[in-house]
This record gives sequence, C-alpha cells and structure tokens, in this order.
Amino acid sequence: RPHDSELPYLTCGLYRVGRLEFPMLFLIFLHILIRLVVDGLPARRDSELFIKDLHFDEVPVRIYLPRVPSASKRRGVIFFHGGCGMFGSIRSHERICRYIARTSDSVVVSVGYHLSPEHKYPAQTLDCLTATVHFLKTAENYGVDPDRIIVCGDSVGGTYTASVCQELVNRRDIPKIRAQVLIYPFLQALNFNLPSHQKNAFIAFLSQERAVLFTLKYLNKDCSMKGAILAGSHVPESINLKYKKWINPDLIPETFKLGYKPPLPTSFSPQVHEATKELFETRFSPLLAEDAVFCRLPDTCIITCEHDVLRDEGFLYKKRLEDNNVKVTWHHMEEGFHCALGFFGYGIFSFPSSSKMLNHTVNFIKAY
Repeated sequence: RPHDSELPYLTCGLYRVGRLEFPMLFLIFLHILIRLVVDGLPARRDSELFIKDLHFDEVPVRIYLPRVPSASKRRGVIFFHGGCGMFGSIRSHERICRYIARTSDSVVVSVGYHLSPEHKYPAQTLDCLTATVHFLKTAENYGVDPDRIIVCGDSVGGTYTASVCQELVNRRDIPKIRAQVLIYPFLQALNFNLPSHQKNAFIAFLSQERAVLFTLKYLNKDCSMKGAILAGSHVPESINLKYKKWINPDLIPETFKLGYKPPLPTSFSPQVHEATKELFETRFSPLLAEDAVFCRLPDTCIITCEHDVLRDEGFLYKKRLEDNNVKVTWHHMEEGFHCALGFFGYGIFSFPSSSKMLNHTVNFIKAY
C-alpha cells in the first residue's frame, strides 16, 4: 500500500514510489477498482418493496415502493449518493434507500447521476436537478403527494441536495420541496483551513489534502494547484472580504476550536484563481448563496460528524439557515466520521454512527 504522502500522485495522473513511475493504465485500473469497492456487495431481494429501474428524462433512477397498500398518497424521498462526484452509485446506497423506504413508509427515488471525469461538471448537479423536477411533476404517478417530497444526500450528495433546493426556490411551475436532509455535506471551497480541516487533517477516507485533490480531480483540473488552494491563494482579497461574514473560523463554536491555529497569510495567485473559478459558483459552493435564496429554503436536517474535515461547513450552513429563519434540525455524531453512512447494512462491518445518522434521517422524514 502506498504511503499517504504518495496518495497525491494517485489522484494527479502520476503514481511514483521512489524512482519508479507507473503508467496511466494503472491509474485507470485504480479508478475502476475504487468504484467497484465503493459499490459494495449486491443486496438481497426485499420482500417488502417493489424496486424498479427507470429513467427520468434520461437520468437513471431506481425507485423503491412499499408493497403494502396505502390509504392515501405517500411522501416521496429523492436521494443523491455521495462519492466525490466520481465514485458511488445507486448500488452503493442500495441498503440505505431500502431502509428509508421501509421504515418511513415512503417512495424513495435514488438518482444515478453520471460521474466525473467521464461526464464533466456540472453534469452531476444538472442530472440531480433534472431528476428532481421530473419527480415533482410526476409524483402522483407513483402514489406520492407532490407537496410531501424531501430531498436527501450524503457528502457530495448533500452538495447536490443544497444546490437543487437553492435552484428551485424561484420555480412557480412545480410543487415546492418540503424539506431537505444534508448528511456531512461539502458546501464551500474557499477555505480548507477551518478548525475541522486542521483537527481531521490526517483522518481516514477524507483527509485535508484529499479533500482538495478530489475537488480538483472532480473538476478535471491540474492537481499541482493543491498547495495553493490549501493555502487559500485561489481567493482574492475582495472575495475573502465579501464572504468573511459567512465563512469564518470565528463563527465556529469555541468547543469545536480546541487547538485551532489561524493559517499564515498567503499571497493571491491570479493564475490559480482563473483556473478554478468554478469553486466560487453557488452550484459548487452552496454556502455562498445570498440571503435572498437562503430565506426561501425548506425545513432542513443537517447531520455532522466530529471526525470529518467537512464538519464546520455543516455548522456554517446551519447558522446561515437559522439567521434566515429557516427551521433547522441538527444532529452531531461525536463518534462519527466521513463516509460512515456507506457502511450501513454490512453487519459487523457497520458502525454505530452509521445506524444513528440514518435513524435520525428517517425520524426527520417521518415528520413530513
């Protein structure tokens, strides 16, 4: 296994160990292997659900319908899986979606958005938006009350959830989304030195460096910019000043800032900024949306994990919502870590936090 210091080469188009260099074919194989591992084992047949594979306007989806007849229309849940926009699938979150459908008595739609790098950003967000609009328009065809639809996602799926809800606030031709669930979401790419980034800099699954590398890889950017982005050189002073009121370590509760050290000042790089302008789009960084958007967002459940570089982004999004009088339910997993949800349903390989966060999600959904 390569040492962590060599991992950047795995994600930047070159794998080097000492003086040895491996060809691009190895990297392609590695990418495929990671996808196979993330997809997990096939789930067994479920006697309680009808499960159908469909397409919503060319976007692959899998729909889970409870077999027991309902006296009235059910609620609907749209689920966007995590995986950095490059990994994960409907299959990787099969057990999660089945559990939500069974325990909340909801019709669940799992969206199989197309992955990067084969499909360039923002194809993933647009797929999620397309599938959501289609379901909002056709919900009654699946026995769903169109006024009781909840959008949910983990990790980058939480990004897509936030983005979709923001993009739909001004739509008057379709029903409104009733609520959203964000499970350890990625919400901004301006500051990779928040207290949670420092505290969990070397944590498994998603370290501080890997968060930046996956971001660049997802956008098909040059990964040699990793250091500049970690340092904040991609952000001009004008943007720092504009968003300081929303993205600022001072806004993080003191109990979560133990050991935090403000980063050293860095010089701005116009070249890096120009090459990474997508990072400043609200579609990519939903935390940057204006208050006029936030105040119109639906009721929200946010789940954060203590051992997660993205922890503070959930805190900051929670504060933005509350400042705009949006109802927020927040659960913090003290023992949780990024990717924990993906282990749900694997018996002894699952974690207590996996079940806890999914049960919090289900309980929130059942309230609507």
